[in-house]
Amino acid sequence: MRTSQQTTLRSAASLSGIGVHSGNPVAITLHPAEAHHGIAFLRTGLANGRDRLIQAQYAQVSATELCTVIGSRETGAVATIEHLMSALYGLGIDNCLVEIDGPEMPILDGSAAPFVAAIEAAGTTSCGTPRRFIKVLKTVRTEKGRAYSELRPFERGFHLDVEIDFESPVIGRSRKALTLTPAAYRREIARARTFGMMRDVERYWKAGFALGASLENTVAVGDGGVVNPEGLRYPDEFVRHKILDAVGDLALAGLPILGAYQSFCGGHGLNVAVLGELFADRANYAIVEGAAARREPVFAEFGVGLGAAVYAPEL
Repeated sequence: MRTSQQTTLRSAASLSGIGVHSGNPVAITLHPAEAHHGIAFLRTGLANGRDRLIQAQYAQVSATELCTVIGSRETGAVATIEHLMSALYGLGIDNCLVEIDGPEMPILDGSAAPFVAAIEAAGTTSCGTPRRFIKVLKTVRTEKGRAYSELRPFERGFHLDVEIDFESPVIGRSRKALTLTPAAYRREIARARTFGMMRDVERYWKAGFALGASLENTVAVGDGGVVNPEGLRYPDEFVRHKILDAVGDLALAGLPILGAYQSFCGGHGLNVAVLGELFADRANYAIVEGAAARREPVFAEFGVGLGAAVYAPEL
């Protein structure tokens, strides 16, 4: 059930750890924010001594290889935002300022669960303003080889249907679908960890990725099975993590989505690309606001279109 009011955190919450790709320490603080603020990252610790505010919107994405990056590497960027964005979207948080003192989010345990725990410890509160949604009016699709991501109309919330197909028999082919609610997110998605193939590690290191990866934050897949001694948290943890990533990437729409998402062998690049397809034509979507009842949502169309995001000025 989607609440009809925008929400934010009741109090600030802080976490720290290392970046999975950089291996460097980083600290973040999630701050409450006012209505219509959305999710934004305040990047501190820049070489010029100035801070930079970056809106968490798809038009700000600058890279999608192995993670999602927003902002400019020259003037300030934040990488690996998808797990936090997923937790915020999954729990229905509309407004939050994320203060971060480095270029990459902490990986923590490789899932969204630590972010969920921090948000729930801080508590949530209503902003006293109606929530707005992006309602998908026409099906949009983006493809790369046999892989694709698609958004289509769906009247009963935000539905996700994700299928993966890996050559590794340890991962294999699996599919999972669910309609997103905070309860479903906590139970089905939040604890699913990022994963990688052991045979790819050296290649990632040479490319500057996975320098902070370990068995504490990544499910390592070898030729004979999962390397982590504790095994998997879910029998289908791999596809659940792909849903987790998709929720985080699609949160870059800037407003919660009223529609259905489907993907086959998708990833960060296709997730961001399908948002680009959606917003490429104003006929593809409407911005609506209103109360969402337990069975049938009731919406009123909101007349102002969603403008493309631009890079925020330095502060």
